[in-house]
This record gives sequence, structure tokens and C-alpha cells, in this order.
Amino acid sequence: MEWRDQGILLSVRKHGESSVIAEVFTEHHGRHYGVVRGGTSRKTAPVLQPGNQIDVHWRARLEDQLGAFTVEPVRSRSAALSDRIALAGLNATTALLHAALPEREKHHPLYIRSVTLMDLTAHPQAFPLAFLRWELTLLEDLGFGLDLTRCAVTGDMDDLAYVSPRTGRAVSSEGAGEWAPKLLPLPQCLLGQGPTTDGEILTGLALTGYFLEKHLAHAMGDRPLPEARARFLDLLQRQMPAS
Repeated sequence: MEWRDQGILLSVRKHGESSVIAEVFTEHHGRHYGVVRGGTSRKTAPVLQPGNQIDVHWRARLEDQLGAFTVEPVRSRSAALSDRIALAGLNATTALLHAALPEREKHHPLYIRSVTLMDLTAHPQAFPLAFLRWELTLLEDLGFGLDLTRCAVTGDMDDLAYVSPRTGRAVSSEGAGEWAPKLLPLPQCLLGQGPTTDGEILTGLALTGYFLEKHLAHAMGDRPLPEARARFLDLLQRQMPAS
């Protein structure tokens, strides 16, 4: 059995004296593991940095075996190492993909969005908003997408201000009425309206985080979301200008 694909390196762990087990989110074969012989060598180790884009050739005697990867570099994302926000965001992204995706299951739209997000680690100012929108894509891809198109109560498309924590559907200010305190705030940046502030991004991440906790964490056996995501949010909070 063998195939060739391209993907995002999610993690690496040592295997034996000089080999490693690489975890790669590939375009056509989903999240996949493989042994990289000589993965700790001076030639190969720089290629096997989480977040890097790599070409992988997988071989195994049987389809359900771990198999071995031969890897070639496609694109380094080492620029993230020079910016704390970009590095924390990269780590949060790879950790969420590791936690959320079943092994060997294709997730093509999410893969395309993930590649775009990873490329933005070279542009740290744009990364937080892109990460927020990527989390919406992650929820949708896993079957837990939010409906932010119209009010769940009135059917109107205007003045959307909240999200129902039960259904994940948008609610307008009029439709919320006295229930507003029990609803989740909907930042306008998720509707493509108005300038985006740091505070709106954090509000949006609280919203996506709620549904990730509600659905994804439960699907993972009630394990908490990856700590890397919390560290990323904490760093964003601490770097916000003092009001």
C-alpha cells in the first residue's frame, strides 16, 4: 500500500534511536501518522517542524498499519518563530486539528482553510481574525456549524446581536427581548460589518470556544480543549491596549 500527498505537519515524537513518528493533516488522506526514518538527523529535523507544509510519501504492507513516511519540504512557516502571537496561534491550530479530527478521514474544505490560516503566520496582524473565522469553519466541518444568517425568532436578517447557546442560531436585538442576558454576544466582525477590534475578536473566540466546549470536547470524551488554545487567547488578551 502506498500514496503520495501534501499536508501540514501537526506533531512529531521520537521513535527509537533516530526515527520519529510524524502526524500530518493531508489534503486527501486526512490526519495521518507515519514513521520517518532518520527524522532526527540534521538534514530532516528542520523539515519536521510543526506547521510546516510538506510532501509525504506513505508506504505500508497493509492499509491499517502505521506505515512509513518519506518527506520533502514544500513551505516553511518558521516566520512564526519571530512573533509570539503567530507562534501561539500556530500551536493552537495544530493542537485543535489533532484533537478534533478522526484519523484517516478526509476533510478537504477544512484543509484548504487551514493552509490559508497557516500561511498567515507570516502576517501576525491578520492572524487573530483569520483564526476566529477558521474556528467557525472547524465547527461547521465537524457538523456543529453556527447559523448566523437570520434571526431564529423573527426571521429577519438585520440587527443580529446574539447567538442562542442551545441552537447556535443568531438572534436579533428585537427577537432577544427579555432573554438577551441568557444569550451569547455576536460580534459584528463575524457578520462582515464594521471595523474589527481586538475586543470583538476575543468576544468571537469566546463564542466559538463555547460551542467547541459544548460539542467537540464532549465528542472527545469530555476532555478539555487543548491548552494551546487557552494560551493563545491569554496572549491576545494581554497584548490588547489598556482601556
